[in-house]
Amino acid sequence: MVFKRQQRPLWRCPKCGHSFVTRNLWHSCGTYRLADHFKNKPQRLRLAFKRYVEIAKACGPATVYAQKTRIVIQGRVRFARAIVHRDWLEATMWLKHPAEHPCLRRLESFGKPGFGLHFCLREPADVDEALAELMREAYKIGEQAEGT
Repeated sequence: MVFKRQQRPLWRCPKCGHSFVTRNLWHSCGTYRLADHFKNKPQRLRLAFKRYVEIAKACGPATVYAQKTRIVIQGRVRFARAIVHRDWLEATMWLKHPAEHPCLRRLESFGKPGFGLHFCLREPADVDEALAELMREAYKIGEQAEGT
């Protein structure tokens, strides 16, 4: 018989409504619109972002919300994000190990918690099966699954 670890309910910020695993966790408290991040940007970036979110949500429940300078994808914790630049999308995800991908632009070490992988996405086709596999790993971290 397998027992699932009981998780505490998420705390919801009374100002912005976003949920977090820790009460009063620092965050960019505010209400922003996804559409504002894509204003005057190429449609291909919106489509690449849509595909990026689709692969996250294919893993299970995920919340997507805009902050002032980025867009966050969250399970129980934030595990992926996107920053919309003029002609490319910086898509980042949290993994426990470094990884390779043709769109990988930068690898950031967080020490023991793992790595931030920063991808440069220019087209929806950049969100391929290899990136989806990495997203599945990141999603497990976002859900705080045992063994992650």
